Amino acid sequence: MRTLFFGIFLWVLSTSTFAQIDQTKEIITSQKAGDYTVHFNVFNSTDIPASVADQFNLVRGKDRALVNISLVKTENGNTSLGLPAIVSGTTRNLMQQKQDLKFIEVKEGDVTYYLAPFVFNNEDLLYFDIQVKASESSSSILVQFNRTLYKD
Repeated sequence: MRTLFFGIFLWVLSTSTFAQIDQTKEIITSQKAGDYTVHFNVFNSTDIPASVADQFNLVRGKDRALVNISLVKTENGNTSLGLPAIVSGTTRNLMQQKQDLKFIEVKEGDVTYYLAPFVFNNEDLLYFDIQVKASESSSSILVQFNRTLYKD
């Protein structure tokens, strides 16, 4: 009986270990630096409507994506909407091929955010290095993250 219990215990332990290995890891989409927080995400260009793409001169396609950057500031417990910022960056693949990101400023009412289009290959693991400054005189916030992209 004790051997049966021990065998069941080992089976449960190994099953839970494999279950933890198969869990998806959390995708981080923001980074704090003092009072500021940079929010970022990456999405396929086909996710935006054609009319919006035309408005901002963005090319839609299965091999094209956009990185979205927004800077907010929290003071006295109040968080601002997206603020104007100076944003630059690059993306690189596993072969260290780089693409400079050219950010487009988008203003919608009191909200400002930044979009940069780029081209990718299916199942590309891309590394992003983004610098965000609240003003010319402020120091840069370096945001580094990676994403694997898939064609629709």
